[in-house]
Amino acid sequence: MSPLADSTLAKISFRMKFDRHIEEKKKKKYYLTDNLKNNKVLKTVFKNQSLLQAEKAQLTLVAGLKYFPPPKNYDHIEIPERQRLRVYDKVPQYPPNLKPPKMQKRLRYMRGPEEVHTTLQLKQYGVRATGGGRMKHEHFEMARLVVARKLDMKRMFAIWRIDPPWQPITKKGQGQRMGGGKGAIDHYVTPIKSGRIILEVGGKCEYAEVHDMLRIISERLPFKAEPVSEEILEQKAAEEKWLEENNQNEYTMKYIIQNNMGGCHKMLSPFDHKWYTKYL
Repeated sequence: MSPLADSTLAKISFRMKFDRHIEEKKKKKYYLTDNLKNNKVLKTVFKNQSLLQAEKAQLTLVAGLKYFPPPKNYDHIEIPERQRLRVYDKVPQYPPNLKPPKMQKRLRYMRGPEEVHTTLQLKQYGVRATGGGRMKHEHFEMARLVVARKLDMKRMFAIWRIDPPWQPITKKGQGQRMGGGKGAIDHYVTPIKSGRIILEVGGKCEYAEVHDMLRIISERLPFKAEPVSEEILEQKAAEEKWLEENNQNEYTMKYIIQNNMGGCHKMLSPFDHKWYTKYL
């Protein structure tokens, strides 16, 4: 075979290999695109456009079904003329011919559970004491100022559920000797028992709107307290009742104290026999 024929065959074979290479590249390039175009779901997305033209991709927006609960009806709530808390006197007012009486400590006014003022009169929100203590006039002012700053007077109001300071606390002066009789009255307090409602907040509002305000007040009181609502009180009462009915442990604190198990009577106070260590 002549050299001319050899060169011609070489050119033909090279051309065939080049064409085959180009066809393989085209197949690899459009294989994914063709498969995606045949997909029924992606047809609506790409609208017969190439994947290389992403800026022309179109999406079909579908409106989802949403449910918004209707707002509560507050038409039955009447806003009183005075929305803020009253300013309580620092010292109780006595007749001019009566000397202010002194009083003993009377810790029984703070011990045990509250038996009367344990529910919300407005059936809305409030602050409840979870421990005993004494409220000074400074604590009354703290609660009043917090309510005045954070309460929306157009649709909310607050009321006190406790009496102004009435119990006198005496104190002797600095550096005095022992004796000499009872000291002079230093200030007045209001004793609080566990479970007592301190104040209430009502009006056309949700619990989430007043929770922060009630939490601040409860954290600054001189005894343990918590913000509550009518639903929270009902839930806690139901939970306590359920625990009492479904308790499977026979050795309750009441059973242990009544049967003097482990000789516990010598370590208990008379109040532990009455309330079974639930209250101080």
